[in-house]
Amino acid sequence: MSRLTFRKLAVFALILAFTISVCDAQPRSSRGGNPQKKGFFGLFSGKKRGNKISKPKSVKQIQKEQAKKKKKEEAEYAKTLKESQKRTIKIQSPAVQDRMKQNQKEIASREKAKKKKTTSATRKGARKYRK
Repeated sequence: MSRLTFRKLAVFALILAFTISVCDAQPRSSRGGNPQKKGFFGLFSGKKRGNKISKPKSVKQIQKEQAKKKKKEEAEYAKTLKESQKRTIKIQSPAVQDRMKQNQKEIASREKAKKKKTTSATRKGARKYRK
């Protein structure tokens, strides 16, 4: 009888010891988050890098398809816009066509001058357009 109780007591103690050691294996989980780790001999600050969370392959594929579709729609819109402008010019009389073309050239030159002015205001642009 004493042997049987000794075995039960030993098994109980053994199970208790293993469960305590398993519970001690993760002491920081209750505090949440990992503290900053120091590098060699405490010399480095241990800055954390931003972990990249990758998206599932299916999500990436859908996003690629959406980007492709958007690019195609923009190209079609630009093409339609050009055709519309050409048609608008085509239906005008020759004198008006010449005036419209001249206006487009003037607008382009004004836009170019404006862009040059705004970019020369920046440091990099100032070096580019230095006299």
